[in-house]
Amino acid sequence: MTDRDVADGPNGEDLAWETLATETAYTCDGFDIFNQSVRLPDGTTAEFDYLSESEAVVILPFTPDGDVVVIDEWRQPVERVNRGLPAGSIEPEDDDPTAAAHRELVEETGHEAGAMEHLTSVEPANGFADSYFHYFVAHDCEPTAEQRLDDNESIRVDTASFDDLVESVRTGDLQDGRSAFAVLYYALFEDE
Repeated sequence: MTDRDVADGPNGEDLAWETLATETAYTCDGFDIFNQSVRLPDGTTAEFDYLSESEAVVILPFTPDGDVVVIDEWRQPVERVNRGLPAGSIEPEDDDPTAAAHRELVEETGHEAGAMEHLTSVEPANGFADSYFHYFVAHDCEPTAEQRLDDNESIRVDTASFDDLVESVRTGDLQDGRSAFAVLYYALFEDE
């Protein structure tokens, strides 16, 4: 059983949809949109579209002083600069999610981690996407390299206190869902 497998539990079979056909409706750099013909549990057929993308990593990077390395990045869909945490897709050359987390941290911030630990993995939008995010906490992050941004990334690196990030989630100022989840999850379980 992989970390993405979930037991059906009692009577789970009666909720399952049967996939009759799948075709790619749209493809671009970064994601695909699939259209499926499905049979619902009551026997009726329907169409279902979903977004498919590579698994990704999100990093909560702490400096040796305990501040968090954050990024300010232009986000075209919402047409504003968005404060968040370094994140990105797992690439074919990455050996595993931990390797991808190390790579993304350097690429987006120029920082390298002294240690990287897995925090959790989640399906953030499984009603319309197969997205799967692996969350990591990076410790002792130092600026040791140059950013290596993708051609469609506009990123400025900064730091913030962890308490300020928690407060910015509370007030709604930190609107990036991936980042807000990481901050709150860590705040909830950091003492365990």
